[in-house]
Amino acid sequence: KKKKMKWIIYPALIGCATLMADGFLTPAISISSAVEGLKNINPNIPVLPIVVGIVIALFFIQQFGTQLIGKAFGPVMVIWFILLAALGIMNIGDQLPTLLKAFNPMYAVHLITDSERGFWILGSVFLCTTGAEALYSDLGHCGKKNIRFSWGIVGVVLIIHYFGQAAICLRGEVRPNTSVFYSMINVEYLPYVVVLATIATVIASQALITGVFTLINEAIKLKLWTNMKVKFPTNHKGQIYIPFINYLLMFGCLGVVFYFRESSAMEHAYGLAITINMVMTSILLGLLLTKKYPTFRYFYIGIIGVLLFVETLFLASSLGKFKDGGFVTFGIALLLFILLYHYYKAKELRKSISEYISMKKVIPLLNAVSSDTTIPYESTNLVYPIRSGDATKLDATVYYSLFKKKPRKAGVYWFLHIVDTTEPWGVHYAVEPIIEGKCYFVSLSMGFKEEHRIEYMMKKIQHKMVLKGELNGKSVFPAIAAHDFEADFKFIVLNSRVASDNQLTARQMFSVKVYRFIKSIGLSAAEDFGLDKTNVTEEFIPINVTKRVRTHLIDDGAVTDTP
Repeated sequence: KKKKMKWIIYPALIGCATLMADGFLTPAISISSAVEGLKNINPNIPVLPIVVGIVIALFFIQQFGTQLIGKAFGPVMVIWFILLAALGIMNIGDQLPTLLKAFNPMYAVHLITDSERGFWILGSVFLCTTGAEALYSDLGHCGKKNIRFSWGIVGVVLIIHYFGQAAICLRGEVRPNTSVFYSMINVEYLPYVVVLATIATVIASQALITGVFTLINEAIKLKLWTNMKVKFPTNHKGQIYIPFINYLLMFGCLGVVFYFRESSAMEHAYGLAITINMVMTSILLGLLLTKKYPTFRYFYIGIIGVLLFVETLFLASSLGKFKDGGFVTFGIALLLFILLYHYYKAKELRKSISEYISMKKVIPLLNAVSSDTTIPYESTNLVYPIRSGDATKLDATVYYSLFKKKPRKAGVYWFLHIVDTTEPWGVHYAVEPIIEGKCYFVSLSMGFKEEHRIEYMMKKIQHKMVLKGELNGKSVFPAIAAHDFEADFKFIVLNSRVASDNQLTARQMFSVKVYRFIKSIGLSAAEDFGLDKTNVTEEFIPINVTKRVRTHLIDDGAVTDTP
């Protein structure tokens, strides 16, 4: 079944790439469209510097947590949607009977079939449906119950508001060089509405930014992206901050702002990537529902089929935006997909080798090395952070480092497995002996906000075991032990590299290069385990993921018989 379902990774990667691409554009177009309302007050106001300043400030405050924006979310959005509903009601007027005809789906059919450019107009109509992804992508702040509840209210408010916009268009009351939205508002109230609109767009942008953080964090957990520094500004694990992604999005947004300069130009780029994302989401949702509820699978297939039909229409109509600016977000999404895809393929190569060695095979070798007097001690306490969470198995890379190079001899071997818990605070540990007095498996469970002071914690664990009489705590180096110095610790952190004699295809070689590039922008192995670099040795371990090169050697110096 897993082999048959392997294709599902592709819509997942495409969806991830397109949502991240949307993260470059959404804050730029949202904030620009709101701030441009200032031109209705004074056409000479320089809008671009104000937009740039707000974008920089928005991304800068991410590192301090978003409690302030989170607290403002509810009250500001309530005021914002009340305003939208009020503007709609005040402007509908005598056009209500005509506007109610919009509920007849035949008008949409006639728009597509009878109008010369009706199909392509759908690409612009689609902009009315976007923005929702910002809300549901930010489950960490909003919560699924709040999102489900808000949909009904927000949907009704938006319909009323769009009715108001349609009414002033029908009456020809749109002011020159003014958007339809700002034409609904009396000039004396414009400054207040511009400020409110800007705050609302900052909140909407914040939701998408946090959604991208969540997306990348999940990709890291699924091993679809390299480990990165993840911070938790609050005690809620759903609210995270990833510095590298934050500043990548910031510079991307600024690039979009400087390239397009106006929100009207950004509209041509907006929608294409997120439409692709919606199609991928529907495919994944359909698969989930049919697998989870097989009894109703035909019912769900019908619903998802309708959704896919509508979304595919919108996607096809949005393709016309490609040459007008859509190529920007499409290009960003394509680049991100290439990186994600080849990182995934490189991880697949890595999975082709044995990850773990049975501890039954390790124990005799450890005893042999420890009793070999010709091998010098490397350290009193030798600590290997490992991926394996099972005391009966050892990482294959650790096995290689211990025995297949110069054998490593130590007074005590420690295999350390680190786990981040769902609680913000608290550190728990468990020690399981592999060889009494000589080798131990340590499981260290840490709250997600706890600082990873691993060396300090290991020394503390060792000290407690000395007090219990389980270890003698003395250095294996007599000159040091005689002076009652604290027993030394050495940490070995391993990085795997594809061996140079592996026969890689051109595609596999490209995947390996992409993998190395992405790893280079993430955490180093020492940082990943939360270790102080001053007492860490990093090693590269060769691994074989394909057939090795076989070369026949001819000995030119071989002795031959002479007559």
